Amino acid sequence: MTKLDACAPDLVLLDLMLPKKAGLEVLRHARITSDVPTILLTALGDEKDRVAGLEMGADDYVVKPFSPREVAARVKSVLRRSGGPTRLGTAIFSNIRVDFDLLCFLLGNPNRVLSRDELLQSVWDSSTEWQDPATVTVHVRRLRQKLEGRR
Repeated sequence: MTKLDACAPDLVLLDLMLPKKAGLEVLRHARITSDVPTILLTALGDEKDRVAGLEMGADDYVVKPFSPREVAARVKSVLRRSGGPTRLGTAIFSNIRVDFDLLCFLLGNPNRVLSRDELLQSVWDSSTEWQDPATVTVHVRRLRQKLEGRR
């Protein structure tokens, strides 16, 4: 039994450029035992890369940098077509619970320092005039705690 079988996700977001194994290889193995909807996230944007990913069995292909709104819309679309749940907002993997939009935005903006105002506007779609920047602080702290294995 693979980890994919054990956790039975509704959808997989898979980066093609993984540190230990190529993402297409992961997808190839996943397709042997699972038809879980899969969206590839990658910096590889050439047509040959996109076609290879889709022909390998990916349901969609998103090139970095991407907006969290676009990824969320694509996730909803793929889940709708696959008959899976279409409610987004929180993702749970093992015992880690993360705010999907925040994590997605951070993943889509690697190696960048992001201001609280930028996160509020991009992730929460809020005017910084009425939204408290402490919202960002709390969510980022919770995300860090979860990723570090603390409660």
